Amino acid sequence: MVVAHENTSQPQQPDREFERFVVAESAGLLRSAFLLTGDRGHAEDLLQTALLRTLGRWNAIAGSPRAYASEVLVNLSRDRRRSLGRRPQEVPESELPVAAEPDDRLQVLERDVITRAARSLPRVQREVLACRFVLDLSVADTAAALSLAEGTVKSYSARALAGLREVLGDEPTAGRSNESRGLRC
Repeated sequence: MVVAHENTSQPQQPDREFERFVVAESAGLLRSAFLLTGDRGHAEDLLQTALLRTLGRWNAIAGSPRAYASEVLVNLSRDRRRSLGRRPQEVPESELPVAAEPDDRLQVLERDVITRAARSLPRVQREVLACRFVLDLSVADTAAALSLAEGTVKSYSARALAGLREVLGDEPTAGRSNESRGLRC
C-alpha cells in the first residue's frame, strides 16, 4: 500500500482570510445571534455553527461572507425556533407538582427500579417489553413494529420478563405459571 505524504515540515494553516473574517465579524454576528435568540448561550452556539458552515463554503461564497454568515445565522435561528415549538415547554423544577399521597411516591420509586432493571436487558428485549407492556401492542403488532417473527417476540418477552425477575429478585416458585403470577407473554 502506497500512501502519499504531504510536506509535514509546516503544520497546515487555516485560511488567513477566514481568520481575519472571524476576528472582524464575530462580535457583530454574536450580537445579531443574541437578538435572534434572546439567550447568550444559544447565541454562541448559533454563531459557532454559522461560522463552521461559512468555513465549509468559504471558497464558494460569491458575495459578501458577512451576508452569507448572517443568512446562515438567521436560518439556524428559524430552525431552532421550529424545533423548540415541537418540544414540550420546559417547566422549572420548583413548579413541578409534588406527589401528595405516599402511594404515588411508592409507585414512582417502583417505576424507577423497574426502569433501571429493564436497562440491564439486551436492547431487543427492552424494545419488545416497551412494545408489549408499555405501548400495549399485541404480539402481531409488536412483531410488525420490530420486524421480528411472532414466535421471536414471544421468546424475547419471556426472556425479558425472566431477566427482570432475576434482576429484581423475584424468582419464580415451582408450580406457578405465568398466568397465576398475572404475567402473559
